[in-house]
Amino acid sequence: MKKLIFAFALLLSFSLSGQSTEEKDLQAIRDLMQQQQEAWSNHDLEGFMSGYWQSDSLTYYSRGKVSRGWQTTLDNYKKGYPTIKDTGELNFQIDNIGKINADSYWVMGQYFLTREVGDANGTFMIIFKRINGEWKIVADSSC
Repeated sequence: MKKLIFAFALLLSFSLSGQSTEEKDLQAIRDLMQQQQEAWSNHDLEGFMSGYWQSDSLTYYSRGKVSRGWQTTLDNYKKGYPTIKDTGELNFQIDNIGKINADSYWVMGQYFLTREVGDANGTFMIIFKRINGEWKIVADSSC
């Protein structure tokens, strides 16, 4: 009888957990991107960059140029978006997410910047990887 009660309790705990691991991963990635939108819209570029892998191996590709490294990417953002008028309000539209493996996903979508200095829109493809239990962007291609 004890085994039956234990099995029932175990089954109940699994059913109450609700989301699968993949659903939890996707929600964590969406949440991170929401946090990035908010940070960018508050001209908090360091906060925006907290979603990126803080490594010299981070890869960013835009306008036909590849740059590497977290600090280089942050410096480029600071140079290209020096004021809140330049950053404006950011909104992402996620068009597709695909699983690469248990610890990696790709995300394709669009970004929309509403700014005093003129709106800017484009597309992106980013690669997320679980590093030390956290989702981080390891590669970003935006245009």
